[in-house]
Amino acid sequence: MNITRENIDELNAILTISVEKSDYEAAVNDILKNQRKKANMPGFRPGMVPAGLIKKMYGKAALAEEVNKIISNSLNDYIRAENLNVLGEPLPDEEKQPAIDWDTQSDFSFVYDIGMAPSFEVTLDKKMKVPYYSIIADDEMVDKQVEAYAGRLGENKPADSVEDKDTVRGTFVQLDEAGNELEGGIVAEKVVIAIDVMKDQDIKASFLGKVAGDVVIFDPVKAYDNKHEVGHMLNISHEQAEVLTGDFKFTIEEILRFEKSPLNEELFAKIYGEDAGITTEEEFRARVKAEIEENFIYSSNYKFYIDSSEILKNKIQFDLPKAFLKRWIKVTNVKMTEEQIDTDFDNFMVDLKWQLIKDKIVKDNDLKITEEDVRALAKEMALMQFKQYGLSNVADEHLENYANHMLKNEDERRKLVAKKQDDIILEAIKEKVSLDMKEISFEEFNKMLEK
Repeated sequence: MNITRENIDELNAILTISVEKSDYEAAVNDILKNQRKKANMPGFRPGMVPAGLIKKMYGKAALAEEVNKIISNSLNDYIRAENLNVLGEPLPDEEKQPAIDWDTQSDFSFVYDIGMAPSFEVTLDKKMKVPYYSIIADDEMVDKQVEAYAGRLGENKPADSVEDKDTVRGTFVQLDEAGNELEGGIVAEKVVIAIDVMKDQDIKASFLGKVAGDVVIFDPVKAYDNKHEVGHMLNISHEQAEVLTGDFKFTIEEILRFEKSPLNEELFAKIYGEDAGITTEEEFRARVKAEIEENFIYSSNYKFYIDSSEILKNKIQFDLPKAFLKRWIKVTNVKMTEEQIDTDFDNFMVDLKWQLIKDKIVKDNDLKITEEDVRALAKEMALMQFKQYGLSNVADEHLENYANHMLKNEDERRKLVAKKQDDIILEAIKEKVSLDMKEISFEEFNKMLEK
């Protein structure tokens, strides 16, 4: 077996692989021997089918299989040994590939086209200036988050009379057309209803000012305009709810009013933990502001990543083997039409250019990702999800469990590895270039992204 390379230019080359009989003969003979042992044909005892017949039946397939295996391994070994930075995969040369006759040939020649990545340099130094937007949390943002925390940890407390935001607990009793309790009718005890979600304004008004022990007569289907919701509330079947009509008597037994949690040390500890040492509202608001701005760092880094990538893509110029790449896309994406390939090709070239620049940054700076790096990122992502529900003080064991669950999913793991690589590339760029720091409001930042 022999491989020769003909360089067409800096980005394209042709590999010719010569395979001789001695390269595959022993392996093919072994395949046929094993096939003979397993062969079970009428007129022959198991394992005693003539070798000639086995070769006639399976020889061509065994030959093609073994030669293709040699070709695949040889290509990979050669590319690795020659340290060729190929793009895509080798493709059979449609013009120079000689015809193959598996019946008569014993020596074979295969010709492949390869596309190679260009040589270029990525210079990251203080001469390169990139804007970095530090997003500031204003008082309105802090107020909303403080209110959200207070609301999330609030509780229902007994009230004397009904107001429009209250919840009431009581008993429903179905009435007949004359307004009397229907014998054998529906009775639902300890039902909780929210006044503010009632659709009918007159019925809602009839509850206002009522106290425990008062009775309100109304049609629940009319009040909520949702038979499914009423059926669930009265604990009846879907079929019963569909035909339900008429009034019910509702006796108020308890009035509950939601009150937000006061801004005190108990609330501060529930959100940030006992060890946070937050004792005053001012300290709490400062911590909330810092937390919001910390979350904004992801947006700031995203914008920096976009800006720095655009600067580098515009600054670094190199050619790519476009004809080869377009052909490779067509071969590997058989469902795409020529029109689709032509439409998307420029975007593909831009993405490929950035990927090559990233690979160069990784190589030049010896950037590596460890399993611990990926696990730490998984825990970080888990904490971000908990924070969306107002849980900042999450035990490490819960984060570990969540991270383990994410890492067991191969698709999730790939996404985490890709994000971690982008993160370390971003940090390498930030460390080497000059940051043009700019403070900006969140509203201004969003408007800037929309442009």
